[in-house]
Amino acid sequence: MKYHFWGLMTLFYMINSGISMAQADDIPGKITWGEELSEPANTRITKIISTGTYGFYALRQKNAGAITDEQVYVELYDSENKLKRSEKLDLKYKGKQRDFEDVLQVGGQLYFFTSFNNQAQKTNYLFYQTLSDRLQPGKNLEKIAEVPAPNKAKEGAFNMLISKDSSKILLYSQLPYKKKEAERFALHVFDNQMQELWKKDVVLPYNDQQFSVENYQVDNQGNVYLLGLLYIDGVKDVKRGKPNYQYIILAYTSAGDGVQEYRLEIEDKFITDLNFRIADNAHLVCAGFYSDKGALSVKGTCFFKIDPTNKEVYDLSLQEFDFEFRGGFGTDAQQRKAARNEASGDPDRQPELYRFSLDEIVLRSDGGALLVAEQFYIFERTYRYWDGTLRVDYFYHYNDIIVVNLKPTGEIEWASRIPKRQETMNDGGYFSSYAMAIVKDRIFFIFNDNSRNFENDNSRFIYNFNGRNSVISLAELTKEGQLKIFPLFFNRDADIITRPKICKQTGSRKMLVYGELGRGYRFATLNFD
Repeated sequence: MKYHFWGLMTLFYMINSGISMAQADDIPGKITWGEELSEPANTRITKIISTGTYGFYALRQKNAGAITDEQVYVELYDSENKLKRSEKLDLKYKGKQRDFEDVLQVGGQLYFFTSFNNQAQKTNYLFYQTLSDRLQPGKNLEKIAEVPAPNKAKEGAFNMLISKDSSKILLYSQLPYKKKEAERFALHVFDNQMQELWKKDVVLPYNDQQFSVENYQVDNQGNVYLLGLLYIDGVKDVKRGKPNYQYIILAYTSAGDGVQEYRLEIEDKFITDLNFRIADNAHLVCAGFYSDKGALSVKGTCFFKIDPTNKEVYDLSLQEFDFEFRGGFGTDAQQRKAARNEASGDPDRQPELYRFSLDEIVLRSDGGALLVAEQFYIFERTYRYWDGTLRVDYFYHYNDIIVVNLKPTGEIEWASRIPKRQETMNDGGYFSSYAMAIVKDRIFFIFNDNSRNFENDNSRFIYNFNGRNSVISLAELTKEGQLKIFPLFFNRDADIITRPKICKQTGSRKMLVYGELGRGYRFATLNFD
């Protein structure tokens, strides 16, 4: 088992305020910024809808205010990141204001989804319209689903997901229920022409306080899988020092006629995070983390597979991270304390990783998987003023990234930790987190960083990204887990701050990078070597 961190990390200090890409030959990528654009007031780009040789489509939104309605725009950019068309989508129909749900591209066609709560009928309806090449909504408003809506506060929710090959669309609808009643939802599966293939209303044998849906997937055959968290006795994570919850996967196959439940039970271990992906052979690959202490820390990995044909769970494996990975960081004093706790042999004292959230499971062609997680947590601080009023500040922490490479058996081949510190206040982590791209046998990450982290001072201290003098860092991981980090671009040179949550890989060696500052925004193309 191999672990890599500072000893294998290459830091480059750039004397000038900008980076000359022609001179920085070691950087394994080149970024080219498009023209600066100005966005409509109080709007923001919320996602990249789709990409192709033509360029890409972006979604822009403006939230409803006290005197303004919600606004939605779809924008087309060409392959050089130039804005070609921006259209505001009308949310009114026969004088009524609809709610925006989503815009998806399926089978080369853009679909515009909206909902309307008919309070007289106590029903919430979901509609779609096709968008033309000029981004104009079609005249036909097609109703595809409806859910009971006893009142505006309990109108039900619609969520859509596309299968890996883009041939199927899953519509997951949360149905209203009374407190302590059974959890209820509806499943609709459509083909890529929005023709319904099957639907099913589901009533779970658990009440809403016992069970919560964590994730759902639809495979290329239209089978649906839901991952949920079941609390066994009450809603506490711990009961008499042991886990009080378990993960459950519900499978709905054969057009909803086949129903199967899979429970993950590992005695005395806390499965702190779990997710799954559907492999090419239609088996489910499930992976996550476990702890000896509780639901907030990580000691190692959990890995297993499910064969939905014979309903078999196989290749179950728990793998503990080495001490160097769990406790070999921080100051010298912190490392000495961690070493003493590790030597005690007491699981309650041994160091574990804190607050890492599993973001990605990337399936390997041989049946193994790559796990990508980020340390994320929110700290709340409350102040009371002299007049008795309260102020609450929220601190958003998006810190280190870890990448774990698992063999088909679940054994850890290597694990790497990418140092990052992003602490911001009352902004929801707007410019924090990272974007990822896989280029052949390498993995790249970009994130906003503090330029002082590239000063060669032999310090282990990581300076916090705070928006000032920020640099876009590019981290490169090889197939052996070797890590290098490069300063890709200083944000001030493009008069923007990068928003990694919007950035997206658009080709085998290409990533779309997005940044904004005030009402100005720009896109860039990052080409990897």
